[in-house]
Amino acid sequence: MKNSRPVRVLFCCMGNICRSPTAQGVFTKLVIEEGLTHLIEIDSAGTHAYHVGEPPDRRARETAQRRGIDLSRQRARRALAEDFELFDYVLAMDQDNLRALAALCPPGYEERLRLFMDYAPHLESREVPDPYYGGANGFEAVFDMVDEAARGLLEAIRRERFSPG
Repeated sequence: MKNSRPVRVLFCCMGNICRSPTAQGVFTKLVIEEGLTHLIEIDSAGTHAYHVGEPPDRRARETAQRRGIDLSRQRARRALAEDFELFDYVLAMDQDNLRALAALCPPGYEERLRLFMDYAPHLESREVPDPYYGGANGFEAVFDMVDEAARGLLEAIRRERFSPG
């Protein structure tokens, strides 16, 4: 490992009740399965304060639960400028949230901000669509996209942070 401090990952969407909590849950499960919980810390936040303190959307919780992931302990919070100092990866679900986070980002931390779907280049979409106003199928599709990008992210972290040299 290149340094002794855990790698910190922050997933961000608009309200922190659908996409980013799903990403947090999926990535947490992967990290646990790989035995890396002592090396990687994970959180999520929203670019807007619409749902601060609320649990993830019921449909997101149900979709995750069907796939063996419990999101019930998560609570929405708003992203802060300080998050860029605390987190090594600040990952936006779409271009709108990427722009909102870029406006919040202190100078010198821009390289920490990226689109989450950059870690799933084999998929056609570069954005995780917001399923909030759609039906249950939207949450299933989001989960599948998030799962693919989470696997790519874990491989990138292994390569960038844990490989010798």
